[in-house]
Amino acid sequence: MTKETLLQRLYHLNLQSKAKFGIFTPQHMVEHLILTLKLSSGRIPIPEIVPNKKQLAQKQALLFTDIPFPQGIKIPGLPDTLPELRFTDLETAKITLISSWDAYHLVFQENPMNLTPHPRFGPLNYDEWERFHAKHIDHHLGQFGC
Repeated sequence: MTKETLLQRLYHLNLQSKAKFGIFTPQHMVEHLILTLKLSSGRIPIPEIVPNKKQLAQKQALLFTDIPFPQGIKIPGLPDTLPELRFTDLETAKITLISSWDAYHLVFQENPMNLTPHPRFGPLNYDEWERFHAKHIDHHLGQFGC
């Protein structure tokens, strides 16, 4: 996914956008994407995990195939309720998402061999994060028809 594609798709997201599945509001979804970008750039530290065989198989199946993320997929350990919003409005969250996108890319431009931990798949390199983010962002923007 390119920044231009992300911007085009975000343009169509507004407060009236209805989710086709899941509990996210448009702003919750954007804030969720911000967190994953910060996580991938190492700005949100999480404990290192050593993935087991099942997690490695999921990583291969989800990241290295054309299979989209399934609807209803959940992150282990997260509650089934919506978190408090961090930003005052959707537009501020969108702007922050784009700046988080830029910061993520800068981290890997400055250190292309960097590995940062994913909570399910363990350490990922830039190519793996790119595959993850493309599918993850597509999944959530598709959630709102964008």
